[in-house]
Amino acid sequence: MIGTIGLKTHLWNNAARSILLLAGFPLLLLLIAYAIALLIEAGSSPSVAEGLAAAGRRLPVLAPIAVAAALAWFAVAWFANARLVTAMTGARMVTRRDEPRLHALLETLCIARGLPMPRLGIIETDALNAYAAGVTQAQQVIVVTRGLLTALDEAEVEAVLAHELSHIRHGDVRMLMVATVFVGIISLLADLVSRGWRHVPTGPTGGTRSRSGSSGGSGSGGSSSSSRKGNAGAAIVLVLIAVACIFAARMLAVAIRFALSRRREFMADAGAVELTRDPDAMIAALRKIEGRSAVAGVPDDLRAMFIDDGAATGFFQRLTATHPSIGERVAALVAFAGGRDPGPRPAADPLAATTILKSSAA
Repeated sequence: MIGTIGLKTHLWNNAARSILLLAGFPLLLLLIAYAIALLIEAGSSPSVAEGLAAAGRRLPVLAPIAVAAALAWFAVAWFANARLVTAMTGARMVTRRDEPRLHALLETLCIARGLPMPRLGIIETDALNAYAAGVTQAQQVIVVTRGLLTALDEAEVEAVLAHELSHIRHGDVRMLMVATVFVGIISLLADLVSRGWRHVPTGPTGGTRSRSGSSGGSGSGGSSSSSRKGNAGAAIVLVLIAVACIFAARMLAVAIRFALSRRREFMADAGAVELTRDPDAMIAALRKIEGRSAVAGVPDDLRAMFIDDGAATGFFQRLTATHPSIGERVAALVAFAGGRDPGPRPAADPLAATTILKSSAA
């Protein structure tokens, strides 16, 4: 009983936090738009305060442009999501005849919850991993690696399939696509602005700042010279504020994406236990996957889709990892679902092949 209550609470809390995190992306788009407005105003504003105010007045014009760019990017990602992902990961779609046991396991899970049956795919690699893709029902696909089918027993494979099915049930694939698009747009805008800010005019007449600081004339007088210096100083401050906004938006976008992905993995683990009623199988599967999940040739941007991202265990790598560590996920399952942790497998411990692969090929 305590495990069931903890599991439900775990799912609700994670869902609420994920929604709050996702709400941060539109704010970051506005921050980028404001930075662009600051750069536009930097060449003509007589003071920092007036430049900040003028940039704010430009937001109603720039914000719709940013939204339109985001919507266009969303449209491409929405309709081509599954095809792009399976092509980039080298997945091959399989039929019931190709993998009868794998199809039977997934079909049982889908029938139990009244869910439509996703397509199945396999990546021919010794790595142990899996992912779900597709933002519409027609696109939905669950992909597993050959190494995972070989190393895990039937209950553990079922737990992995339930984990990926939970991603589909919870809308994680769509959420991850939204996060990826926002990060892509923010990164692209940040790159474009970072390359162009050096050409921002800093003088009152629209000219760029001279390295020698000469005014181009000798009779302008001290007041005019002081005014030009003030304008140049304000422009420099406005440019620095814009660069700081761009840097902050980019770092926060990546951090939100990582936090979302980590949060959704906890939810999918809990959802898998809810589907299978077998926390021990999910824990055992994660322990076998631990340290053996790196799929060669997969772009870094797609790591967040897999059941484990294959990140190294160093401090810096964990900071930028798209997933919580296996140890953290196992600890959550033990605490909220009442599972039993057999502990990490020794690094040299070989994984014995099971009968699921053989029975599939029979």
